[in-house]
Amino acid sequence: MLKQDVEEIRTLIARHKRWDVIFALCGTAALMVGILTFLTLFVGMVLDGAPRLNIDFFTHFPSRRAENAGILSAWVGTTLVMLVTAAAAIPLGVGAAVYLEEYAPKNWLTDVIEINVTNLAGVPSIVYGLLALGLFVYQFGFGQSILSAGLTLALLILPVVIVATRESIRSVPAAIREGAYALGATKWQTTYDHILRYSAPGILTGVIIGMARAIGETAPIITIGALTFIAFLPEPPISSTFPFLSFEWLMSPFTVMPIQMFNWTSRPEAAFHENAAAAGLVLVVMTLSMNGLAIFIRYRLRKNIKW
Repeated sequence: MLKQDVEEIRTLIARHKRWDVIFALCGTAALMVGILTFLTLFVGMVLDGAPRLNIDFFTHFPSRRAENAGILSAWVGTTLVMLVTAAAAIPLGVGAAVYLEEYAPKNWLTDVIEINVTNLAGVPSIVYGLLALGLFVYQFGFGQSILSAGLTLALLILPVVIVATRESIRSVPAAIREGAYALGATKWQTTYDHILRYSAPGILTGVIIGMARAIGETAPIITIGALTFIAFLPEPPISSTFPFLSFEWLMSPFTVMPIQMFNWTSRPEAAFHENAAAAGLVLVVMTLSMNGLAIFIRYRLRKNIKW
């Protein structure tokens, strides 16, 4: 009887191991489909766009002639819009997350806020564009400007930053807080000197994920009136006279890389499609550079943390 039970157990274990192998093979196949699809598209974009990557492509304005067209206004506009987005989204997102996690009382109001923040992370981007059109463009009078675009994308990534920051704060051991309070630290001292410092790598990851999403968004930018063809640059942020800073560029018209790519892909000439591929390659490199910088900073921060 005992021998029969042992054989049944061995058969059951062997059956489960077969299912494990089948699941691993299915997962590997699904992973390879995604990776091969991305590699195919990326290699095609490199082959089409790499010949157009030269100094003139980065220093020339868009043109009706494909061989003379460049992305100067597009990459400058993207950089300035991302600057406004980061300046608005990071302080608001981190501050809101710290308040909800460390200071807010646990009641029905905070529960409603948490549910809405989580749901807002999945709202389609076009909804944010319509909201910004009525609020920033018309109600506040910012017009179709870099400021409106930056604030729109800041609203778009704000839920992502809040959720990622809260999860990072929750990962900090309770012993850190208890030790700080035992040594006489105040609530703010504990939060600023310990909680934020230990959760900084996770916060940075959430910020970069949000920024990477914002840099490729098209729908909300089109909604608030981004130009598809622009042959001038906004005012420089730095001036030669005191106080050496200028904010006139915030109200300037703009375009961004995704809009420029959309403009070129909508044209029938193959040369413009090559320009779009080159611009897409630049956009991918910008996004990967942001993620690479975040990984490096996160590694250095984690290396310096002593739990």
